[in-house]
Amino acid sequence: MQLITGTTKLLGIIGDPVEHSFSPVMHNKAIASLGVDYVYLPLPIKPKDLAVAIAGFEAIGIVGFSITIPHKQAIIPLLSEVSDIAQGVGAVNTVYRTDRGWWGTNTDVAGFISPLQAIDRDWSQTKVVILGYGGAARAVVVGCTQLGCKEIHVIGRNPEKLSQFQQSWEKTPLPVSINIHPWQELSELVPQADLLVNSTPVGMYPDIDSSPVDAATMERLSAKAIAYDLIYTPSPTKFLQQAKQQGAVIFDGLEMLVQQGVAAFKIWVGQTPPVDIMRQSLQEQLQR
Repeated sequence: MQLITGTTKLLGIIGDPVEHSFSPVMHNKAIASLGVDYVYLPLPIKPKDLAVAIAGFEAIGIVGFSITIPHKQAIIPLLSEVSDIAQGVGAVNTVYRTDRGWWGTNTDVAGFISPLQAIDRDWSQTKVVILGYGGAARAVVVGCTQLGCKEIHVIGRNPEKLSQFQQSWEKTPLPVSINIHPWQELSELVPQADLLVNSTPVGMYPDIDSSPVDAATMERLSAKAIAYDLIYTPSPTKFLQQAKQQGAVIFDGLEMLVQQGVAAFKIWVGQTPPVDIMRQSLQEQLQR
């Protein structure tokens, strides 16, 4: 067991909820493996308490923290500096304390595309359909443009938020246009998708019997498609189970979690963590 003393430096993850997060398992395994004097804690923060929580983090000297739903965009006005990629995404998932204040960046993009880059595929012919329009969806958009995807379609239930999502990219020119669609068009878009991404929390533990796509619509997914769920617990989600039944290649959020965590760990600790140990810790946790 790791020895925590008065000199132990604090890291953590903020969100609402954070009880489901495997990040503490992954990071604390890496910390123990390297023998560095840090500890990584789950820090549940309600949206109404975000500003006071960040001020409190400064007061107690927290070194840095990860960010999950629903704070990835709301955190930005509370930071002193934001990296170029986080500005491009419009969302922050990793924060580090500097002499000038809180500095935020986004490691989700690198995490998202990591497993996709291992596939031998002509991404220039790929049509992407993204479910949801939150901070995670923004990272997916940037990741898909980095891959060179042909078309990006974003679908959501709230017309006003969909419109805001599209307009928000006007100050960040992308090499491909973003097409937005109401949820009613889901059944038309799924058959066209070469890459279908769930960026919503639907199907996340404990809501494990839910999927953002109904069974009849998922039956229209091409067997040549890739289905990617950013959720990693449960594994696989109902969404991925449905896609696999159609013959699609499936990815969950596990490798994305690992790779974005590796990038964040380097920022906080200044050392490269043991990637295999981080991945194995998550796989073991999923089997419990």
